[in-house]
This record gives sequence, structure tokens and C-alpha cells, in this order.
Amino acid sequence: MINTLPAVIAFDADDTLWPNEPYFRDAEKEIIKLLERYYRGDNLLEHLYQQEIKNLHIFGYGAKGFSLSMIESVIELSEGMVNGAEIQKIIDLGKSIMTYPINLIEGVHETLEELKDYPLMLITKGDLFDQESKIARSGLGDYFQAVEIVSEKNDETYLRLLQRYNIKPENFWMIGNSLKSDVLPIDRIGGTGVHIPFESTWQHETVSEDHAAEHNYHELQSIRELPMLIEKHIA
Repeated sequence: MINTLPAVIAFDADDTLWPNEPYFRDAEKEIIKLLERYYRGDNLLEHLYQQEIKNLHIFGYGAKGFSLSMIESVIELSEGMVNGAEIQKIIDLGKSIMTYPINLIEGVHETLEELKDYPLMLITKGDLFDQESKIARSGLGDYFQAVEIVSEKNDETYLRLLQRYNIKPENFWMIGNSLKSDVLPIDRIGGTGVHIPFESTWQHETVSEDHAAEHNYHELQSIRELPMLIEKHIA
């Protein structure tokens, strides 16, 4: 059980505390280069994206699922002509995503230090081993009273977590870069969402402006602004 007074503050990890999306997009560019000798159609990037989405319910989120989807795409688009060295390159790209150095986004460490008297949680989605490794490499683990690695972030997941930790929705804050996964579900269940946009967002995590406008949430330009916002609304 977590002490919920005056509030529990939960953070997303990837692209909220440290950059993650750029590593996937850089790997994607390398795979496109690899496919150029085989593929002559249009919108190759969209094909790769659709392959990822098709496999989400099987592979889940993260570098492993991304790598398997990319291998499948290369085999399909090359009509089986891809060679072992090219497959190995995709595997190596996947490994690089899983082992990149964790460089915290500016202001993260100072913000967590300033908020350390509040009960803090980390809620992230993806592959268990991959996410655990990133949290360990970040050096931030000791700030959080609870860490949850989930397969999906939606209303049902958050309600289940709140019930598990005996947290009332009105006492729950969630901070993240994704409106779809980190912010809008929190408004729907009665909590407080805080959106801190990152420089890039995976296509699967985007929502329309009209859909976002139907919800109430805070938007900050930097995580450094968070302590002042929380002090204003909680203290």
C-alpha cells in the first residue's frame, strides 16, 4: 500500500524521463536503407508501421517486438531474398535499442529530488526485461515507492493499479509524454493528467486535437514546471 496523502504522483518512463523514440526511428532509417535494394513500391515507412501494429497483440511493445516485425517485413518485401547478414543487421539494431545509454531529459533529476517527499510511482509499458534494464541504468529507481511495467496503458489498467494500491482516483496524478497512454485515460477515471510533450511521438501514440479537447489535463513545456504546478494544486 502507498501513502496517498496528499497525492500519489506517477511518471511515465520512455520519452518522459529519458529519450527513447529517437533510437527506434534511427533504427527504422537503417532498415529502410537495407530494403531499398528490394522494395520499389511507395510508402515503405507506412508498411513497416502497419507491420508493427499488426504484431502488437503478439509481440507487445518494445525493441524485441520491433525487431521481429522488421525481420518479418524484410523477408516479405524482399520475397525471401534477404540474406543472413541483413537479418543479423536488424538483430544488431534491436540490440542497440535495448542497450543505449540512459541520458536523462533535462530537469528530470532535479524535479524528482524536489518531489521526493511525495509518494512517487513509475508506470511504464513494454517488455519486462527491457524496461527493468532501462530503469536500472537510469539510476532513478530509488525515487519510486512502486514500479509497474504493464503491457498496455488504458483506463482498465490504471483502475486496476489504483485498486491494487488503494489509491483514490482524485488523489492520483500521472505525468507523461503520450496523451493517448499517459494523460487522457487518467482524466476519464477521475485523476489528474499532466502532458509534457517530447520532441517526437510514435504514430501509434498520437490523438486528434478534437479528441484531446474533450478531456481536461495540464500541459507543460518542461518537467521543471511540474513542482510549481503540483504545489499550486495540492499544497
